[in-house]
Amino acid sequence: MNPGDVNLQQLLEQAQLMQQQLATAQQELNDAQVEGSAGGGLVVATVNGGGELLELRISPAAVDPGDPQETADTIADLVIAAVRDAVRAAGDLQQEKLGPLAQGLGGGGLQLPGF
Repeated sequence: MNPGDVNLQQLLEQAQLMQQQLATAQQELNDAQVEGSAGGGLVVATVNGGGELLELRISPAAVDPGDPQETADTIADLVIAAVRDAVRAAGDLQQEKLGPLAQGLGGGGLQLPGF
C-alpha cells in the first residue's frame, strides 16, 4: 500500500465511530435542560438542548393588578428575553457537545489521506 492510498476499512471504522458519537451527543442534547431568565428571575424559560421550549414560569411578582395592559406588555417582553436567553444557553450546549465532532470532520478526527 502506498503512503497516499486510502485505507477504506480504517476510514469506514472512523466514520462509524463518529456516527455513534454524533448520535450519543444528539441524545444528550435532547435529554438536557437549560434555563434562561429575565427580570431578575421574574420569568424563567426552560428549553432542551435542541432549543425546544419545555416550560415557562412567570412569578406572581411580575403581575401588577393595577395596570393590566402594562403588566401584559412587560410580561411579553420578559418572556421573549427569557426564551432568547435559554435558546442561547442551548446553543452553547450544542457547541460544547457537537463542536468537537464537527471539528473532527475537517480538523483532526476524520482525516482523508491524499485530500
